[in-house]
Amino acid sequence: MLSVQNIDVAYGPTQILFGVSMEVSNNELFCIMGRNGVGKTTLLNAIMGVLRPTSGQILFEGRDLGKMHPYERVKAGLAYVPQTRGSFPQLTVLESLKVVVDASDRGDKAALDEAVDLFPRLKKLFGRKAGFLSGGEAAQLAIARALVTKPSLLILDEPTEGIQPSIIMEIEDAIANLTRSGMSILLVEQYMEFALRLAGRYLILDAGEVVSAGKMGDLDEAEMRKLVLI
Repeated sequence: MLSVQNIDVAYGPTQILFGVSMEVSNNELFCIMGRNGVGKTTLLNAIMGVLRPTSGQILFEGRDLGKMHPYERVKAGLAYVPQTRGSFPQLTVLESLKVVVDASDRGDKAALDEAVDLFPRLKKLFGRKAGFLSGGEAAQLAIARALVTKPSLLILDEPTEGIQPSIIMEIEDAIANLTRSGMSILLVEQYMEFALRLAGRYLILDAGEVVSAGKMGDLDEAEMRKLVLI
């Protein structure tokens, strides 16, 4: 589904990623891990077109993403939930979802209903303005907004960051349900136990380079802690 082929990415004169390659297959959850500042979000920004690689290639379902603007990548089936979660603070939860349906070529009311079914907590908050949600509620809303576009690949950047444990479990259940339904998911995550429970394959970055990759079940947990924990 997604093929990242030997990409270099830089912010101005500063190179952040060095020859990174990875592949996400259909119907799998693939996890990118690593310490803060090693290039995880930079890799996602390159996939979404916010940053352009200085070399290498990114393919999505056989199409060269390098020739596509970010909005065209969304239309092609990519959906990205950033760490900031981004919301429309003056809109209610329901309005925040409907505005995405109205703006999307792929979304519809059925997709909205399906997204909310994954997060029952949101149904009780339809009338609340998004700016007054807790961190966990805002994270659920951000994921639901992405799902409304009916993506082929859902990209999540640190969905558990700063969230209370009870809502982390709700998000984990929702992601597990999505994976069982056949959705492909690319997850950036530092909460190791969360990643271990959900992911089938992984990649670990350090200083902008891939230092470990493979099946999650084959990963030595002690080695993983050395590479991921600060």
